[in-house]
Amino acid sequence: MPTIAALEKWYRAHEEEILRDFMAFLRFPSISTDPTYAPEVRKTARWLSAYMNAFGLKTTIWESSGLPAVFGEDLRAGPDKPTVLIYHHYDVQPVDPLELWESPPFDPVIRDQKVYARGAVDNKGQCFYTLTALKALYQLMGTLPVNVKVFIEGEEESGGPGTLEIIRQKKEALRADHLLIVDLDIPAPGMPAITVGMRGLVALNIECSNSSGDLHSGVHGGIALNPNRALVQMLAKLWDPSGRVAVPGFYDRVKPFPKEHRDHLDLSFDEAAYKKEFGVRAFAGEEGCSLRESNWLRPTLEINGMSGGYTGTGFKTVIPAKASAKISCRLVPDQDPEEIAKQIETYLREVAPQGIEVHVSVHHGAPAFQGKLDSSIVKTAALAYEEVLGKPCKYLLCGASVPIVVDLAEASGAEVALIGMGLATDAIHAPNEHFGLDRFEMGYLTIGRIIGGR
Repeated sequence: MPTIAALEKWYRAHEEEILRDFMAFLRFPSISTDPTYAPEVRKTARWLSAYMNAFGLKTTIWESSGLPAVFGEDLRAGPDKPTVLIYHHYDVQPVDPLELWESPPFDPVIRDQKVYARGAVDNKGQCFYTLTALKALYQLMGTLPVNVKVFIEGEEESGGPGTLEIIRQKKEALRADHLLIVDLDIPAPGMPAITVGMRGLVALNIECSNSSGDLHSGVHGGIALNPNRALVQMLAKLWDPSGRVAVPGFYDRVKPFPKEHRDHLDLSFDEAAYKKEFGVRAFAGEEGCSLRESNWLRPTLEINGMSGGYTGTGFKTVIPAKASAKISCRLVPDQDPEEIAKQIETYLREVAPQGIEVHVSVHHGAPAFQGKLDSSIVKTAALAYEEVLGKPCKYLLCGASVPIVVDLAEASGAEVALIGMGLATDAIHAPNEHFGLDRFEMGYLTIGRIIGGR
């Protein structure tokens, strides 16, 4: 079994090649949310398939009604050895606002030992250190000591229907004993941590309308109710004065977090460091809960965007025909996304001013995921983390969502560990996304020890 020293030696010998191939991967503008980039997304899938096949995995591109997934496997270890399924995604977020990027988002550069590019960490960087680790194990060992399956989807950032179709159709091929979701963060540089649960998600569009077209605010002001005003009034009623969500039924399925799990969690939160890092001055924790508890253990409702009327340069005095908002909820175990969406829609219609037409459309949703701290894959990952980083492993929850986790866990029948080497400061989804090359190597070593050294 390759030691950390052996893995490091291989990495040093192949570093130039690793960086060259990583940069090639990052240059693909694999933006899944914009249909005009679909050809580039498919090119990325073909490149990945060829790359994985070249170093030893037998690969297939799984097509769907949406964007394809890349699947690679090596089952030569045999039926008496465990099977590990590793999840990644190769699609990325849009790059807007482009003018805030210090270098082109799909022309990766290295500054201060960090790679700057869209997808540098989410999730191409984390994906590529996994592939690099597998490639190293093939070259150092000849064959893998366990059966390995790698599933890399192309719709994580868009919530498209294709990946779910694939999972349902390929359930047998995805069967595994252990599932590694390699798309998460560590709490601080050099601090190992495994995520054992994530909140769920549901997103909605709300549109209010009150006229067949925009109206002159002087001629019609005081007569026609402004949809912007109506929408603001409706949205303000989503919370009570204490900050709790006021939608009837919203908390009905929320249960206290089990104490036996809670005692293992690191619920610390450095408020001063957070303020300094992100420039946040006002907080929105739930009354009676710490900020970390509010982020990990409690559901939330947020307004993600609002529009209506003229918002360009100068001024245009109109009462717009329509106003719209995008809202989303992060959910905890037992909350059902469809049920929550219906409760919100019903409530908004009830509080809408008379005569205002309300239209609600529901986007992708996913239930929360809660794993087991004592599963063998979590224990194995923790040992590998501690070996690589030299510190005791922490156990975290995540306030964000990876919508496919629940479906993939159910389809594979596997016990799950959510791991990664990202940081909250990596500008994920923002301009100047970046990933430290030191953490890329740490991720490579950790995967190398999980697969090849346990």
